[in-house]
Amino acid sequence: MPKHLGKRITSRFLSQVELTSQPDHALLDVITIPRTQSTSPWKQLARRVIWAMGLMVFVTIIVFFDGDGYSEDLSFLDAAYYSAVSLTTVGYGDIVPVTPTARFINLMIVTPARLLFLVLLVGATLSVLTDRARRTFEIQNWRKQLRNHTVVIGYGTKGAGAVAALIADDVPASQIVVVDNNRAALASAEHHGLVTIYGSGTKQDVLRIAGAQHASSVVVTPSTDDTAVLCTLSVRELNPKAKVVASVRESENRHLLLQSGADSVVTSAETAGRLLGLATVTPTVVEMMEDLLSPNEGFSVAERAVREFEVGSNPRHLADIVLAVLRNNELHRVDTADAYALKPGDRLLYIKHEMQQAAEDTDEDEDEGN
Repeated sequence: MPKHLGKRITSRFLSQVELTSQPDHALLDVITIPRTQSTSPWKQLARRVIWAMGLMVFVTIIVFFDGDGYSEDLSFLDAAYYSAVSLTTVGYGDIVPVTPTARFINLMIVTPARLLFLVLLVGATLSVLTDRARRTFEIQNWRKQLRNHTVVIGYGTKGAGAVAALIADDVPASQIVVVDNNRAALASAEHHGLVTIYGSGTKQDVLRIAGAQHASSVVVTPSTDDTAVLCTLSVRELNPKAKVVASVRESENRHLLLQSGADSVVTSAETAGRLLGLATVTPTVVEMMEDLLSPNEGFSVAERAVREFEVGSNPRHLADIVLAVLRNNELHRVDTADAYALKPGDRLLYIKHEMQQAAEDTDEDEDEGN
């Protein structure tokens, strides 16, 4: 696909107001960083208002039962009115305490209640303001430190599965950024501790906010193939060096993703169809393949470096079940002549068991201890 054509297509999807030109506090509705505290500031504000209203009712009752100590006989409405203007420090002066008892009650109860009332309301306002300031600071700090992360465009079934696989391979959730224009999907991603960006992955300003220009890898999993092509074009223009993995529904569109700059393309519909076909003939094979693709469950396909004592050996003779050898970024099946003998720097694709992973982790901990 010609480069100028890709630019022309992606330019149609650029937003009228560039997000990258906005200050950080204007991105509070775009960037969501997972919070350790689940209570929202508005719930805190509501709780404080309820406490303030309860305090006003308490003072109203106290004043009403001592209604004879004021400049006029107080009804319950008058007592509520006096409590309101006193606690809010308005103080019109039309109702005042005249007896020593009423003045003592005002000194010991109403005045402290007035101070507490102000603390509740002022504290609620400061809580909301400081929360926005804290979130703005978090966004500033996050954008400065965002490097070598993974951007996942689209958090549907495929995107969520990709994230689960990344986390299972020990990729920290803080190093994964999800881009989607579905608020419900973003809420689910945030629940799993992921940083989320609200917007379309076809827009370069949204991708810049997600730090795609500094990402080490980008996973493109939108719901339609044409969107996947546009996302890949935008990502590749921002970051020519990133590893781009894309998903396409129809195999006939696979070459479009590759021409757009994707390093690897997975055909989801065709793969699912093959699994369905296998399931009708050999369902146990499908169960085993699903087990291999499920993170942290039973067997899985993993990658590791060749150990020093394995150099020169045939990968089929190793204790691990080796599927292929990765040499100089080229994949060689284990039954080919190029994979007959292992060389320094090779990497192995092999079948790993979760108990084997636990044993390897234990050995690494012992080595570090020694």
